[in-house]
Amino acid sequence: MLDDLDRRLLRYWQAEPSLSPGELAQRCGMTAGKAGRRIARMEEEGIIQGLGRDVNWSALGYAVEVSLRVTLDKTQGNAFDVFLAEARQVPEVIEIQTFLGRVDVRLSVIARDMAHYQQIYRARILTLPHIADIEALMHVARIKADEVLPI
Repeated sequence: MLDDLDRRLLRYWQAEPSLSPGELAQRCGMTAGKAGRRIARMEEEGIIQGLGRDVNWSALGYAVEVSLRVTLDKTQGNAFDVFLAEARQVPEVIEIQTFLGRVDVRLSVIARDMAHYQQIYRARILTLPHIADIEALMHVARIKADEVLPI
């Protein structure tokens, strides 16, 4: 379980992920060593997972983002595993989520423009195995992208 110091560390880190462990410790009123040990423990317990950076795909020339909602033909026992393994191989697929319900999988696909998206869709997405139905949702704007929890 998290105690008050753990929650304080996480609150400050979520608010400002660029803080170094020393700066984080200072803001939380503890030594850098104590903060480091707590962070290491939370990483080992899977509470903190990675310290990655967000990439601005549009700054790299990818102006189109499409969310594809995929329903799989589940008459094959390994449909999920085979589909997911092959979807991971498509470089323009930047996120894969699975669901319970009518939609089984959501793929986030990026492309330079609509012509590039059409090429990816026809050559790489439609050739993925076990697709029963697919629906494309064109990304217009990202309104909120926080993963900050009220700790």
